[in-house]
Amino acid sequence: MSSPVAGVRRPVWPVILILLVIGAALAVILSGLSTAQALVLLGIPDPGILTTAGLPAMRVIAELLCTVAVGTAMFAVFFTPAAPDGTLDVAGYRAQRISSWANLAWAASAALLVLLTLSDTSGRPLSASLPPEQWIIAVDQIEVASSWRWAALLALVAGIGQRFSLSWRWSAVWLAVTVLSLLPVAATGHAAGAVAHDIATNSLILHLFAAAAWVGGLIAVLIHTWRGGKKVALALRRFSAVATVAIVVMALSGVINLFTRLHLSDLLTSTYGLLVVAKLFALALLGLCGLLVRARIIADLDNLDSDAPLRRRDLIRITGIEAGLMAATMAIAVSLGRTPPPAPRYLPSVHESLIGFQLPGPITMATIAGQWRFDLLLGTMAVVALGLYLWGLRTLRRRGIEWPVGRTLSWVAGCVFLFLTTSSGFGMYARAEFSAHMTAHISLSIVVPLFLVMGGPITLALRALPAAAPADPAGPREWLLEFINNPISRFLTHPVVVAAQFVAGFYLFYLAGMYDELISEHMGHMFMNGFFLLSGYLFFWVIIGADETPKPVTPRTKFFVLLGSMPFHILFGIMLITSQTILAESWYSDLNLPWIPDLLHAQQVSSALALAAGESMLFVVLLILGRRWHSSSRQTRQHAHRATADEGAELRAEKALQQGPSTN
Repeated sequence: MSSPVAGVRRPVWPVILILLVIGAALAVILSGLSTAQALVLLGIPDPGILTTAGLPAMRVIAELLCTVAVGTAMFAVFFTPAAPDGTLDVAGYRAQRISSWANLAWAASAALLVLLTLSDTSGRPLSASLPPEQWIIAVDQIEVASSWRWAALLALVAGIGQRFSLSWRWSAVWLAVTVLSLLPVAATGHAAGAVAHDIATNSLILHLFAAAAWVGGLIAVLIHTWRGGKKVALALRRFSAVATVAIVVMALSGVINLFTRLHLSDLLTSTYGLLVVAKLFALALLGLCGLLVRARIIADLDNLDSDAPLRRRDLIRITGIEAGLMAATMAIAVSLGRTPPPAPRYLPSVHESLIGFQLPGPITMATIAGQWRFDLLLGTMAVVALGLYLWGLRTLRRRGIEWPVGRTLSWVAGCVFLFLTTSSGFGMYARAEFSAHMTAHISLSIVVPLFLVMGGPITLALRALPAAAPADPAGPREWLLEFINNPISRFLTHPVVVAAQFVAGFYLFYLAGMYDELISEHMGHMFMNGFFLLSGYLFFWVIIGADETPKPVTPRTKFFVLLGSMPFHILFGIMLITSQTILAESWYSDLNLPWIPDLLHAQQVSSALALAAGESMLFVVLLILGRRWHSSSRQTRQHAHRATADEGAELRAEKALQQGPSTN
């Protein structure tokens, strides 16, 4: 076999096809061990071999295609340098083309999974699910089918967008859309319906993102090396950093997810437990392959860049084995989703079935301070954000660069408030009581973003991160500068845009019916939290943030933007206080909290308190902006006065010279 060398155009599809065949075949075999048992437990007739074998096979194929799309898109954006004009280089363009095809195939696979899910759920043959009217039934009535629908739409948008994009910045956008297409997958397994499903779903999201980065990144590096691409050393270094983080996240999230559904005594006494053991064993082998790559390849990166045939052959051999193990691991994971977990050891309460945990009683200071439930997404974000900020401070201190203490205290306060809002009693009660939800809303949309933007994280990062040498590829600092200085960021941070999106969120969620749909689902609850946080951060970044915005905004404009948005907040609060419609009435009625006898009264009181708290903070910000505007105007007048005085002195001096010396 000839060794791969630079410049050789080797076909990619055999590599991907082999991985798909390995994963699909193993998924069919393993799922067959428990399919009959699952159908009996659910009381569903056998839908036929096309569904019982096709569903697990197609799911593995879909998830592998998604990881290929994520990995190759990530390769195009971060693992290979962009051209000087901001477009993708040859390797990046080829990787994005592969990602586009993978996204389109991922979209088609997800669409087919809608039909297979309908057949599997109804117990009817696949042929009965093919008429178009059946698709509407599946999407409207079956939650899993609806999730596949959204995954297909996101993948289709990303795939089409990638076909028409050559710039680095748009490639980053399509990478983000591709990653988002993984979110609906988290709602299609046992995690979404289990006790403690909030923790299980969040851990599954982290697990899927980490797996996509690890598996997809490895496949992208394998394809690049297989085709004889250049700068393999650079790609491997950057993938190694991503893989290290991904392995840690996968291990921790996998253990957390495991203990939410399984007892240790069930590991070797149930089919589900045995599949878990097999998955752990496969992950251990993957870790060993990673160590081999570091020991035999990364330790000698200089030879790798010289396109030495032996090194490339070693890399292809090791990464090929690792990619095959990853495909097998994904097949085991899909089989776990098709295998009934051991029966729960107790009958869950209504609260545990709906929100994932039991509430101890009315919300009080004691329950807020004494009840903790770590939010794996936003709680982890708070911890990581604080750690990265402290790393930046340490880096500046080593260089002898001063940093304002006030900014540090502000950032620490923002991270602490974020953690408390999502992981203390407030986070637990936010889905069960409207008052707690509104408190969390005000905290996430106003309090937390206000403190975070005053911490100046972008300025700190730009000072702490090293700049790439002129001849070196772009690094994190250059990526951050590109994130700030681009048309998309300039549009999103336009004063009118930030004010509109900040105000519109209140009306869309609570007065347009979105709240009723989102609050009953954990993913919907997380979406609202994320939207509040991002919307508030964009707004206060422009209005009062310590970091420079992509386009400078004068203090006067900031003052009037905030002043102009406040009446809309007040109007929204009045409309909510005076409304006679109970938001999410069916959801709160199902929870049936005995300490809230009157849902409408509780809604009106909490809305009034939230309005008072929110407007008070906005008024304080308005006063700060007014003071800044006054200070800026005074400095401008002083500069103008000095300039006028200097100009007058120059004119008098010039006139004196023209008149000559005076005579007595």
